[in-house]
Amino acid sequence: MEEKQLSPEQSLKLITEMISKTRQHLSDNSIYFLVWGWLTFIAFIAQFVLKHIINYEKHYLVWLVVIIGILFSVYQGRRQERQPYASTYIDDSMKFVWAGMAVSFFVLSLIFSKMGWGFSVYPFFMLLYGLGTFVSGKILRFRPLETGGILAWVLAYSATYFSYDYQMLFGAAAILFSYIVPAHIMRGRNSRITSNKVYE
Repeated sequence: MEEKQLSPEQSLKLITEMISKTRQHLSDNSIYFLVWGWLTFIAFIAQFVLKHIINYEKHYLVWLVVIIGILFSVYQGRRQERQPYASTYIDDSMKFVWAGMAVSFFVLSLIFSKMGWGFSVYPFFMLLYGLGTFVSGKILRFRPLETGGILAWVLAYSATYFSYDYQMLFGAAAILFSYIVPAHIMRGRNSRITSNKVYE
């Protein structure tokens, strides 16, 4: 039995529907971007204050805040596993992108722990922020994520002209533009779409 071939118009419609469905799903899950974004943003600012202003020796301990993000992600992930959802190819692509990003962050942290954290480490993290959000934005055709990724790359390079302390502020800005702002825009659009459907 021959498989039915889709016309170019049908293929384009199918891809558009998959992107729309994945964008909606990502919007529903933008809480991950917001939680991790705000936790990281707060950690960057807190570390800058503790190290540069207060001169606290163990300023790096603020990064223990990521434990909150990990616990939240595990809890939220288990909740979502109980909810039925038809995954698309684009959904799977997004999962692979962010799974790869998570592994990259973990391995990079291990490398820096081995080499020491005294040199300019934050531009490397900002590069990864930019990569994840730019690729996601391209897959979903969502301009705020694309723009956020590009800004994170620009900030990563610009940060190399500044000392380690001030690179923390560049890291906070990269997180703001690549995670927090796009996630809020996404949630705002989702709220408007949901409201429109209720009143239709």
